Amino acid sequence: MKSRLMKALAFAGVMGLSAVPALASMMPNVTDAPSRFSGPGVYTGAPALPVTLSMVIAGGGPAHFSTLTLVHTLAGAKTGAEVASLTKKFGSAKVGNFVKVFDFVVADTLKIVTAKHIALPAKPSPNPKNGKALAAALWGAGQTGDGFNVEVMLDRAVSHPIHDQVMKDIDAKYGLAADADYHAVLNQAMHDLASVYGFQKSGSM
Repeated sequence: MKSRLMKALAFAGVMGLSAVPALASMMPNVTDAPSRFSGPGVYTGAPALPVTLSMVIAGGGPAHFSTLTLVHTLAGAKTGAEVASLTKKFGSAKVGNFVKVFDFVVADTLKIVTAKHIALPAKPSPNPKNGKALAAALWGAGQTGDGFNVEVMLDRAVSHPIHDQVMKDIDAKYGLAADADYHAVLNQAMHDLASVYGFQKSGSM
């Protein structure tokens, strides 16, 4: 765990991830417990809600969230090339699953958060109009100390229990295969953004 923390601190220094609050203090909360789709890595700490709020706003806001709008914000001029790359790798059906499931994930998460009376922060961080900064914050949120894990990123976005509940809701509505497609395509998209923006890669999961 100490080596993970040192790697995390080094990564934060290189990336300047001030948008991920208390990254160093969050890193010890990544355990080696198995995640559902992404190998070892479960984040058990408090969520980074300012980053989550930024992501939702970047996708059009709570009432009008669109996965494609978020991808456009994150990828900018490379959006078309990124969608084409994902489609070539996964096929149009799996990319379609990713889009519809991600739309559902945000709506379902906000429903759960509201039911649990969890207050979202007053201000998003980073600026939701800054696609590179938001991509960096999300990439940083997925770091385990040994690389990037998309499920750790999602745990940090909303907390592990809510992420787990949302996955159960995905399975009930769309099925396990669509859930797996969502995680796989999101993982690839995050790695693609890291490559485009030159974010440090210490490994992946």
